[in-house]
Amino acid sequence: MNKKIIFYIPSIEGAGVEKNLYLLIKYLPNQIGKIYIVTANKKDNNSRYIKYICPNSNYWNKKNRTLKNMICIYLLIKNFWSSKGIILSFQSNISSIIISKILRFKVLIRLNTSLKKYINNFLKRIIFKFFYSLSDIIIVNSKSFQKELNDFNLKSYLIHNLYNYEKRRKKLNFFKKFKGLKILNIGRLTDQKDQMTLVKSLEILKKKNVNFRCVIIGSGAFKDILSDKIKRLNLYKNIKLIGFKNHAEQYLSQSDIFVLSSKYEGLPNVLIESQKYGVPIISSNCPTGPNEILMNGKLGELFPVGNYNVLASKLLNYSKNKNILKKKSYKAIKYLKRFDPIINSRKYSKLILKEYEKI
Repeated sequence: MNKKIIFYIPSIEGAGVEKNLYLLIKYLPNQIGKIYIVTANKKDNNSRYIKYICPNSNYWNKKNRTLKNMICIYLLIKNFWSSKGIILSFQSNISSIIISKILRFKVLIRLNTSLKKYINNFLKRIIFKFFYSLSDIIIVNSKSFQKELNDFNLKSYLIHNLYNYEKRRKKLNFFKKFKGLKILNIGRLTDQKDQMTLVKSLEILKKKNVNFRCVIIGSGAFKDILSDKIKRLNLYKNIKLIGFKNHAEQYLSQSDIFVLSSKYEGLPNVLIESQKYGVPIISSNCPTGPNEILMNGKLGELFPVGNYNVLASKLLNYSKNKNILKKKSYKAIKYLKRFDPIINSRKYSKLILKEYEKI
């Protein structure tokens, strides 16, 4: 009976979790052998070391995560009922834990977003601790995140996100030939990413007569809300929402500064990518990740979550004197080794093989 190594990710959407998945499958197979990836998104790019277990049509691609998780549970049971194996779960972790117990698999859980996202009452705390204590290994991507789990008396292993060595550049037409301050934000248009705080700060900048343009890359449920706000504030000539873009990080080099306005994160890849391109950063000091990536302000600027006045003040200061923040961005490049894909994939390999030997 062959032992299988299975990655469980019901919804591949092109965000930070997926970027880490792709980097892992780029570096891991040489260390651990064949990987089976269970997802509801149709994928055809199988290789010698990677096999996708997925539907044969695109029908499920645009379904919600709950439906995608249901079809993936079916695929997992159908394809691996008589096998022994390990599941590394990237999403729908409670489902992964339950199925691993039914199949008698080992299960490694990768948490990628601060617990403040979904644990906001006593009952949820109990449910979280009960299920996650049944996992064999919990992996987190920041020290602050690890502290959150310590509050639940749950042991976790810290492995930082992986970043891509490659640097490619794409142009933004809205910034073409523009001589003023070029501001960029990348993220889903959701309450979590809180682009509304950025928009409010830019209203203040306009009143201060700062010559700026801002591009927000991403799609989501808050698009109409943001668009209406931009129009009401008469900022439609200054701010452009350009929707979702593949490989959005390749636009970073076109900006003067990157702004992250999130209410919570895990370890935001976009900040690491900004550092790779040497782009200065102003970020909300949200749980978890930005403070760690920016080393408590040593490598970029931090502002309190939702405080658009402080954000506006920091943007205004940068527009007047770019040298201080630029020096921080140059220094940040030296600390990218924390996110080295080879080093961190080896940490994953070590944990996977540790549990593999126990089967």
